[in-house]
Amino acid sequence: MGRLQPAVVDKEPDRLALAEEYDATPVNFAAGDPAEAILDATDGFGVDCGVEAVGYQAHDPAGQEHPEMVLDKLVEVVRSTGRIGVVGVYNPQDPGAATERAKEGRIAFDYGTVFDKNISLGHGQCPVKRYNHQLRDLIVRGRARPGRIVSHELPLEAAPEAYEHFDKRLDGWTKVLLHPAAA
Repeated sequence: MGRLQPAVVDKEPDRLALAEEYDATPVNFAAGDPAEAILDATDGFGVDCGVEAVGYQAHDPAGQEHPEMVLDKLVEVVRSTGRIGVVGVYNPQDPGAATERAKEGRIAFDYGTVFDKNISLGHGQCPVKRYNHQLRDLIVRGRARPGRIVSHELPLEAAPEAYEHFDKRLDGWTKVLLHPAAA
């Protein structure tokens, strides 16, 4: 079996188009079960690894929050002895969470299958300062072009409006750069 290109699961058309620009296969979870689509694309074998980059505020296509949704789908598609990296945000407490347990930072997901399939879980926040210089150098040499994902550049005063548009997942709001006024 040849090397498969990465897949990106989302429901927002602008983000799916952006994934395609980066040579990833876009999977629209509003159009059907993403696990089924990925398993079909891999002839039922699943994938070696997956990344959970949403966090506890994952929403179904109707907009309902399901803290466990992405983890459960990854457990379904990652094959035995595979790996799942969790970089989505999971807070220790969130009074506004969708479930009582999630309000306490407790997320129930299919851990039994994780254990049975011997899937490795890794997680944590990015140590940004550790990589700043290396990332800067990649950008300076033209080997990384992060600007491709920037959808808006706004003054700092527009931050509340930008966050509102991004939180509502309005089309075209993928990454916003905020510029403070010149000192």
